[in-house]
Amino acid sequence: MTEIRFYHLERSELLQCLPSLLTKALASGRKILIKAPAAALKTIDDSLWVYQADAFLPHGLAESAYAAQQPVCLTEKEENINGADMLVLTHGQEHNKINEFTLCCDMIDGRDAQAIAAARTRWKSYKDQGFVVTYWQQTDQGWDKKNS
Repeated sequence: MTEIRFYHLERSELLQCLPSLLTKALASGRKILIKAPAAALKTIDDSLWVYQADAFLPHGLAESAYAAQQPVCLTEKEENINGADMLVLTHGQEHNKINEFTLCCDMIDGRDAQAIAAARTRWKSYKDQGFVVTYWQQTDQGWDKKNS
């Protein structure tokens, strides 16, 4: 069964915290699919190239020639082109085949009331479907897992 983690971004933006989440996941041997709206893909792609001067996050867009070989693949579609076991949902995206992943990280913009309301709806839906769902709140020291 897929574990679903809601990450409530309150202290930093998605593009500031996404690299560290991806770095930890890659270090544990995961392959990752990031689903974002088309308008956000280029921004996410660009930020992963330059997030740190002395680091590199191997990734690519789903349209690229070697997308299936990428450890981190960015897409707007309902696909798992790189055979990922971890799904990262941004900007309120959903994925109809979430059960194909062992872990799903739903990134919530804590500064957007509509995003928070939509996340609550997704939370309830996931719980009703029997998924293991956890909530992670952003603090000054990092992420704090809250009781769900």
